[in-house]
Amino acid sequence: MKKAYLYIAISTLMFSSMEIALKMAGSAFNPIQLNLIRFFIGAIVLLPFALRALKQTGRKLVSADWRLFALTGLVCVIVSMSLYQLAITVDQASTVAVLFSCNPVFALLFSYLILRERLGRANLISVVISVIGLLIIVNPAHLTNGLGLLLAIGSAVTFGLYSIISRYGSVKRGLNGLTMTCFTFFAGAFELLVLAWITKIPAVANGLTAIGLRQFAAIPVLVNVNLNYFWLLFFIGVCVTGGGFAFYFLAMEQTDVSTASLVFFIKPGLAPILAALILHEQILWTTVVGIVVILIGSVVTFVGNRFRERDTMGAIEQPTAAATDDEHVIKAAHTVSNQEN
Repeated sequence: MKKAYLYIAISTLMFSSMEIALKMAGSAFNPIQLNLIRFFIGAIVLLPFALRALKQTGRKLVSADWRLFALTGLVCVIVSMSLYQLAITVDQASTVAVLFSCNPVFALLFSYLILRERLGRANLISVVISVIGLLIIVNPAHLTNGLGLLLAIGSAVTFGLYSIISRYGSVKRGLNGLTMTCFTFFAGAFELLVLAWITKIPAVANGLTAIGLRQFAAIPVLVNVNLNYFWLLFFIGVCVTGGGFAFYFLAMEQTDVSTASLVFFIKPGLAPILAALILHEQILWTTVVGIVVILIGSVVTFVGNRFRERDTMGAIEQPTAAATDDEHVIKAAHTVSNQEN
């Protein structure tokens, strides 16, 4: 258990410093280029863990899996993370961090609308509290950076949608979360690379420039990828993007899902503190109040999940429950493999 909390602490620190690192790299790299680089590196970091998971379940990836990865890569890397990266370039890292941390709220709403899952009382209360926190931070009556807020919220909404698509796809295809994440990153990075190449076509580049989208014209791929920025790219790609997810999934293996999710509940409070200390960002009092409200919503969700798991497990010991989950994944994986073969 001590090892699990160490993994949670490392993952929390990595995820909470994400916006700061990306903000620092923003002056040297095109936002879309940085997105491509960090997710490709992150996928490579996660690959050994994903291959091990596939080997344990006797699973081989087939064309249907790659179609799923293409969809999740599109929603996660191209849409959500591009909006997220653009938000960081035009708004404070602390604000983007807090708003993006509300993506589980939108995931809950999508699970209700798409998967028809019932919203528990704790989740419903959490949604209401988190929305109130969002409104306090956004402060519609006195918008100071409408574009940044719109981009950050759009990123959170689409990441919530990605979470539901990924969860549904992983269950249907018999793939665990780590494998889904790894190959989603690979697919998304490849799709971004293709888009970057397309924007280099003179007609496309001129058209994008003409309509005011110069930032998306002739997107660079390897510009400034050199020793001068090695440690910054190493931290963003290996530590934050790859390491953050790797330690999160390792924590999940050592404990349960709700305990591992502490990573995302702590981030809204820790990220603004780090941004203030490292980037010297000014945090408005309304943002502080909104952060506190969102943290209260996170606590409600966490406590509700703990009680629900306790009621579900009953007298069953945690290792037994974990073993049962592994058996279900293995059975699903074998079923998919047999269907494809």
